[in-house]
Amino acid sequence: MASSLTWTLPGSRPPAPVALPITHAMPAVDSRSLEDLGERELVEACRAGRPGAFDLIVERHRRAVYLLCYRFVGSHEDASDLSQDVFLRAFRGLRSFRGQSTLATWLYRIGVNVCLNRVSAKDTLRRLTTPIEAQQFVDVRAELPSDLMLRNERNARVRAAIARLPRKQRATLILRTYHEMSHQEIADVLGSSVGAVKANFFHALGSLKKLLAETA
Repeated sequence: MASSLTWTLPGSRPPAPVALPITHAMPAVDSRSLEDLGERELVEACRAGRPGAFDLIVERHRRAVYLLCYRFVGSHEDASDLSQDVFLRAFRGLRSFRGQSTLATWLYRIGVNVCLNRVSAKDTLRRLTTPIEAQQFVDVRAELPSDLMLRNERNARVRAAIARLPRKQRATLILRTYHEMSHQEIADVLGSSVGAVKANFFHALGSLKKLLAETA
């Protein structure tokens, strides 16, 4: 279709209508509230610069991203810093998101890369060697202090052993065990095959068993 636009110059006779072809329709603006938008629409709202759109992405995914980072570093403060880095990178790279995976998978991929690149096993071990005596237990009513101390010591040994695993094995074990991802989901996050994920998980379990036996 064509649209006719007319205009009149001051002091002149109105010209004949001029037909101007409209070759590109203006994109429709989604007037729904941000909370009503699906994942793809929310991403488009971010790209369009709609206020609050990226804040909602952070709100929806910050807990999962934070827990992922915490599993790598074992420190709430460091996990918070890494989470901010993950979302900063996501914001800068949002235009490259093609929707071939879910937004959550894409954020996990960024998170794993950030953690593996910025956190060495040595750093993680240093964070996990806090003396048990220095730990403070807030709620002693639900569990005896002696039992709670033993459980925390055991958890610290497991985290320290995980920190010593090779990078891909560590990431696979964390995603599979703590985040209960399927082999296919882990493959999507790590950019590998399902077979490679299964192999990494198998070797990670074997290595973890040996490491825990050494510290028993």
